[in-house]
Amino acid sequence: MPDIPLAIPRADGAVRLSDWGLILAEGPDAAAFLNGQLTQDMLHLADGPARLAGYCSPKGRLLATLVVWQHAPQTIALACSADLLAATLKRLSMYVLRAKCKLSDASAAWPLYGLAGASADALLQGRVGAGEGARGQHGAAAVMRLRTVGGVSRYLWAGAPVPALPALSPEAWSWLEVCSGVPRIAAATADQFVPQMLNLELLGAVNFKKGCYPGQEVVARSQYRGTIKRRTYPMHSATALAAGVEVFHSEDPGQPAGKVVLAASLPGAGHAALVELKMAALGSGALHAGSTGGALLQPAPLPYALEDLVD
Repeated sequence: MPDIPLAIPRADGAVRLSDWGLILAEGPDAAAFLNGQLTQDMLHLADGPARLAGYCSPKGRLLATLVVWQHAPQTIALACSADLLAATLKRLSMYVLRAKCKLSDASAAWPLYGLAGASADALLQGRVGAGEGARGQHGAAAVMRLRTVGGVSRYLWAGAPVPALPALSPEAWSWLEVCSGVPRIAAATADQFVPQMLNLELLGAVNFKKGCYPGQEVVARSQYRGTIKRRTYPMHSATALAAGVEVFHSEDPGQPAGKVVLAASLPGAGHAALVELKMAALGSGALHAGSTGGALLQPAPLPYALEDLVD
């Protein structure tokens, strides 16, 4: 059965991202400290694009995924799932030790919004560049361009209320997030995947040339010492899903073949999810959520090629 692309809604406007939060790292050692904790190169953020990053356990499992950018010479912002922020902040704080770096929850002072579509493009014209991760300012707000989905521009807006724009539904934003193919770890999926299972090295979130960080040996070994056997794919679902739901293959019902990472439902479009999955499970049989009697899942095309590795 051929892959069926996910429908792309004509999304336009802005929405408060209540399921996102923001950590600030401030001080002369902020970049060096974070460089020793995250999968991304944090020493060369200045004047560069916003980037994806992972925070791993010593076993190489993702505790959080983040959008990171340098807001000021000694200030780095890290946006992540709100339900992981407290745990991420606490764990990072344990390792600051003598580093001159202050970590804080800035979610209240730096509200996060998602902007999409033509009205967002018009508002930010001349302020934010065209490339993914391009950064700009609008008054007191920092703005980052996220991955475009089916011709629909997306932006992450932080630090100030958004000027009057059409209201974008949370459901539409979540749907675009799934369609982007960019996974986001939440509490239900923390400490379960190495970055390659979520395609993060394809998305530029893992720098294999930088120094050590928790789990670095495991992540590097997964990359260079064997074939990657698990990946993340967009999927249609017959019913609504949720992050953390296990996925089963009809030919091997005794054990899960994968897990839902991110899910969305949109009136008129149906239900969809990003699903981490054994690559071999796509060859034959059927995929179901929860059990072999659960909702049928139909793969959709990824918006990027699995072969196109990012240096």
